[in-house]
Amino acid sequence: MILLEGQTCYLRILTEDDASRFTELLIANKDYWSVFEPRHEASYFSVNVQREKIREALYQMRDRREYNFGIFDAETSQLIGHISLYSIKRLPFSSGFVGYSIDERQTGKGFGTEAVHLLTQFAFEKVALHRVEAFVSPRNTGSVKVLEKAGYSQEGLLRKLLYINGVWEDHYMYAVVEDHF
Repeated sequence: MILLEGQTCYLRILTEDDASRFTELLIANKDYWSVFEPRHEASYFSVNVQREKIREALYQMRDRREYNFGIFDAETSQLIGHISLYSIKRLPFSSGFVGYSIDERQTGKGFGTEAVHLLTQFAFEKVALHRVEAFVSPRNTGSVKVLEKAGYSQEGLLRKLLYINGVWEDHYMYAVVEDHF
């Protein structure tokens, strides 16, 4: 099991045993996270679906194509978010994407920044990537701040990149390369 420890939080690979707690987190943040994420069917918010998604992520991890972590408060061990390193490509790219969400009740406390930093360090040191990228909505100022504080730089605007809540939305491309981290 992979565990990445920080000052305020730690990241741990989600397992099937986390499905209930993770589903509760999704339900609690359904409206908050839906502003910047695609809509989900009602069945998405069930323990069975989340258990299956976690199982699939574990298969992806075995193939070194994706790493799906829970974000836990270091003091309480409460699950407060999730973060993934996904779409991993090997040479000639040697890159992957980071995606994350923090419980609405825990935003503004530095958890997101530390989680992104921990995952990025893991991507460079353990997964041996050269570049980590992230998409972020220009309207998501909190997430923009997280990426910038974690050492990412804006590289451009991708027009009408993602279909979210019935609208094609622009997203910034942020990235960091290993020799700048």
